[in-house]
Amino acid sequence: MGTNLTGKKVGVISAGAWGTAAAKVIADNGHSVTVWDFMEGVVDSINNEHINERFLPGVDLPETLIATSNIEEAAGNKDFLIIASPSLYIMNIVKKLIHIPGIAEGKTVIGILTKGFIEAPSGPSLILKSLEDYLPGFYRNSLVYISGPSHAEEVARGKLTGLISASKNGKNAIKIRELLSSPNMLVFPSLDVEGVQTAGAVKNIIAIAFGMLDALMELSDNFGDNSESLLLAAGLNEIQALGTALGSEYPETFTSIAGVGDLDVTCRSKYGRNRRFGGEIIKDRRIAKFENLDDLITNIDEIGYLPEGIVAARFVHKLASQYKLKLPICNMVYRILNRELQASTGLGEMLRGMDL
Repeated sequence: MGTNLTGKKVGVISAGAWGTAAAKVIADNGHSVTVWDFMEGVVDSINNEHINERFLPGVDLPETLIATSNIEEAAGNKDFLIIASPSLYIMNIVKKLIHIPGIAEGKTVIGILTKGFIEAPSGPSLILKSLEDYLPGFYRNSLVYISGPSHAEEVARGKLTGLISASKNGKNAIKIRELLSSPNMLVFPSLDVEGVQTAGAVKNIIAIAFGMLDALMELSDNFGDNSESLLLAAGLNEIQALGTALGSEYPETFTSIAGVGDLDVTCRSKYGRNRRFGGEIIKDRRIAKFENLDDLITNIDEIGYLPEGIVAARFVHKLASQYKLKLPICNMVYRILNRELQASTGLGEMLRGMDL
């Protein structure tokens, strides 16, 4: 399926791997794309060499994709704006956007690629709700959340991929679908913004647990493929339990590519940063230098890459308490990251006590 749109002006905020991959897909669809990043080296690499050597090496980028370190140039007077900033930084980015032409008048359709939660005055909040509370009122129930099993490395190389375009504004969900759709990019609209966002955030926590289990399989005969499937099934239960508590009314979301599909690829793919981090906790004692989870998040740049599940674990721990939910995998990951529990023993104990 090809896009019905042509020649639109599109801004992409953050030239990380996923932001760059999405920008490439959109540019390949015939649109002019400007991607913003604060790293001058990344901007220069995209403009001068047509590659993103830091975040997406080995992928040639079209000349219709340009980069800038001026956020107004990237976001101003665009037909579409795609925000791909990490959850830790997204609110600070959005605060810079609200007075930019096109956004100030609500003319720009905004899509969000960011996974996770945001700390709001009332506690942890889904990303779209927090951003819609802050952006001009035109965007109330109109932002679009883009999610699904979609590692940037494969998207950028044209591997067949499916995404969900979720919004309470069905017309905007379809507009984003048309912007992104191509023969190798299948995009399906959804109204379930709560379920799709929850799945996109919590699967990163489960993937940290999966990475730990994967590493333990090399050190112990107690775990195998059966154990991994047990973890995946239990993890999906936790995603659905929290998604339902946060307002999802569509159980099919969790058996779709937004739920089980994204969970599976995040846990099993060689590209998965959260799986990698979980493995390093076991093999390299990756968190030994950090006092607790707050210390880990404060110094998260020291990891060298960004496993979003670290931040999500703190928020989900708060939400589980708020909604009185039993989420044993998420709780275990939280306790391990908070240095309350040894990873090598906590995972096995948690799985043996599982109640599906």
